[in-house]
Amino acid sequence: MSLRSLALTATGLALFAWSAFAQQGSMEGNVKGADGKPAAGMMVKIDRTDIKAHYQVKTDKKGHYFHAGLPYGTYNVSIEVEGKDQPVAQSVPLRGGDPVNVPIDLSQAAAADQAAQQKAQAAQNAQDATRGLSAAEKAALEKANKEREAELKKNKELNDTFNAGMTAAQNKQYDQAVASFTKAAELGPTQHVVYAQLAESEMNFAGTKSGADAQAEMEKGLAAYAKAIELKPDDAGYHNNYALALARAKKYPEAQGELTKAATLDPPNAGRYYYNLGALLVNAGQNEPAGDAFKKAIEIDPNYADAQYQYGVYLMSKASVAADGKVTPVPGTADAFQKYLQLKPDGKDADAAKAMLASLGATIDTSYKNPAAASKKGKK
Repeated sequence: MSLRSLALTATGLALFAWSAFAQQGSMEGNVKGADGKPAAGMMVKIDRTDIKAHYQVKTDKKGHYFHAGLPYGTYNVSIEVEGKDQPVAQSVPLRGGDPVNVPIDLSQAAAADQAAQQKAQAAQNAQDATRGLSAAEKAALEKANKEREAELKKNKELNDTFNAGMTAAQNKQYDQAVASFTKAAELGPTQHVVYAQLAESEMNFAGTKSGADAQAEMEKGLAAYAKAIELKPDDAGYHNNYALALARAKKYPEAQGELTKAATLDPPNAGRYYYNLGALLVNAGQNEPAGDAFKKAIEIDPNYADAQYQYGVYLMSKASVAADGKVTPVPGTADAFQKYLQLKPDGKDADAAKAMLASLGATIDTSYKNPAAASKKGKK
């Protein structure tokens, strides 16, 4: 029985494992503190603007936040700093697909304050220093001050250009976003976040084109992802996003390698990465490796409902069918579908899981049994 004949659709299956239910999206981002380092335990607040709704989530130890299950709408994002809310982004549109990326860099504000203080001090120093100097010495000092001002202006221009790119990307003006992030990359060639945003915008821009033009933009996006990883090789999210971009370009072996790296770098989320890997392998027609990837995903997280379902479909493809039409599954097939229904009795694949179980003659049990509770009960 072929895997594809069991309706394991590659398109939309889960190239993006975090796809939400209908009419729900998600938001994520990396938070840097005033020192430019990842800020752990910071409260990110997400407020809907079209209706009154408030959500909040704290950053993890790597300064990353992720909030799923956000209804479609427009949101303002802020972060709590020393008991006060500091605005980050306004009117962020949220729809389906990939999580909306809203990075937060508190070091930008700190850098702006520092730049203002430095400029004022420089002016005072220049005034003090010119007393008693010759014309030539004054000219040399003035030249040095202008060079310093040019460097400060460059930093401000980088921040302004990056923010313009973020605004354009959020408004799906991908051509403008690409232009802004390209300029930001020229101003800040060592800023990995600039290249990551450039890559995402290039890939989205490619989606608005066709043929050779689309391929050209896609290659630019892949190059930008590679540069971001070169600058920040320990970022699992970059490897994951690069893998998804490679999959769009039908470069499956490279995509598999990047997802494996992501899982190695970020063990707590390894299940999600292996699930993505399974989906990519299905797209590439590599059924056995896909089954192994789904199995790894549920070994890491047994309550990963979608991985249970897809593993069940993979096992179903290995069933034997007798001449009278009787289906004999391999061990574990019914268990995978039962587990999915326990976790998601009303999930999008619930009907398909029930149909699979019915074809096996298995009883459908959608009751969820908490193993921990059962264990405690047995210890009386």
